[in-house]
Amino acid sequence: MAASHAEVAGRGRSNRAVLLTVTCLGQFMVLLDNTIVGAALPDMQHRLHTELTGLQWIVDAYVLLVAMLLLSGGIFADRFGRKRVYLTGVVVFTAASVLCALAPSLGWLIGGRVLQGIGAAALSPASLALLVAAYPVPEERVKAIGLWAGFSGIGLAAGPVAGGVLTDAFGWPAIFLVNLPIGAVLLLLGLRHVGESRNPGAPAIDIPGTVLSVLGVGALTYGLIEGGARGWTEPVILGSFAAGAILLAAFVAVEARRSSPMLPLGLFRQRLFTVSNTAMVVVGFALMGSSFFFSQFFVYVQGSSILRAGLQTLPVSLAMVIVSPYAGRLAARYGFRVVVTIGLALAGLGLLALGMVHADTGYGNVWWRLAVIGTGFALTLSPLTGAAIQAVSPQEGGLASGISSTTRQIGAVLGVAVLGAVVRARQSGGASFETGLNSAFVAAGAVTLATAAVTGLWLAKSKPAEGSAPAQRSAEPDAVATRR
Repeated sequence: MAASHAEVAGRGRSNRAVLLTVTCLGQFMVLLDNTIVGAALPDMQHRLHTELTGLQWIVDAYVLLVAMLLLSGGIFADRFGRKRVYLTGVVVFTAASVLCALAPSLGWLIGGRVLQGIGAAALSPASLALLVAAYPVPEERVKAIGLWAGFSGIGLAAGPVAGGVLTDAFGWPAIFLVNLPIGAVLLLLGLRHVGESRNPGAPAIDIPGTVLSVLGVGALTYGLIEGGARGWTEPVILGSFAAGAILLAAFVAVEARRSSPMLPLGLFRQRLFTVSNTAMVVVGFALMGSSFFFSQFFVYVQGSSILRAGLQTLPVSLAMVIVSPYAGRLAARYGFRVVVTIGLALAGLGLLALGMVHADTGYGNVWWRLAVIGTGFALTLSPLTGAAIQAVSPQEGGLASGISSTTRQIGAVLGVAVLGAVVRARQSGGASFETGLNSAFVAAGAVTLATAAVTGLWLAKSKPAEGSAPAQRSAEPDAVATRR
């Protein structure tokens, strides 16, 4: 007997509910990994017998691959099937998490983090692409994306606490093993309940651009991280900087000649697009670069336990989760320039204030500085992505969102590398680790305040580029808040 219309509609709603669960849980796992590792860094340093350079690679090996493959991950999903790419990303991310947990040495852990980054770069854009395809009605899509973004925020906020609890109880491998049951559930539900979708008109994959970008930024990152340990004038360090410059110049040359580049350079003719993405690099630089040291400050400078340090860093992520939903609305009411400039100024001042804390500073005089930092950055993320999207044609909104997320990730890579170099430089000059941290926080605050001045002067409206070739790319997480 044929199923009634009501039964078919009911099954459709049920399948979409499962798909919503699968995509939200996948994004939760990726965002959880962004913050859970920070809480475990002191334990990693102790058990793996590594220096600051090793910790920088543990973080940057992951962020670098996510940054450089994010745009390609969205195109892969559109061309080869969003379900296929999503589940492949889940398998790679989960398997890499197990490899990280079982890593017998620093080298194996860094290798696992590289694979995690590849998995995340496939999983994250594919999850949102699946969601958008499953909810064609705008009103329903907005609600679904709102839930997806909410799970992202929960992942960010839960990371420091979960990392502290798991590391304190079982050691740092536990922060990676937590991904195993999540990945198994995602794979089981995804195979049975998620339908396939793709975009036959998706652009070709820019393999030369992807390879050159990974190698170029990777060489630059190597020089910045290893320069502090090996010496800035060592031939291998100077060679890595030279190689990075050559590879990135080749990347620009290749992108300028391709018909479907991963990074259309013509978009940067728009001042609004250029300034917003430049500011996003600084946001990633200062936020990720400084948060890399938060747990280390509480453990090594103030003598906190790993569990307590995880709880003490919570004001940053909580402030971001609470304030972020309102940032887009404030930008719509008062304009991108006002909200972003205020946000960057707050974050910069908070970082400068954090640079003044010491071993004997009570937590009552520390937490509010972290909350100010989180509030400031929360006011910038969504409006900066919204500004980038407004600067381009409607067909290129997904591409603009992906580029905005990529620039933030590039800033994160550079932030961990450069601020780590600042700490090492101070220590090599005879300063204490505490003094090195203070210098790093002050440097991040100064760069952020300088960027606030730039956005206050230059983050103004511009007309979308005329004649831009429509590019159907998968939207990335930061586009969410601008559509809510």
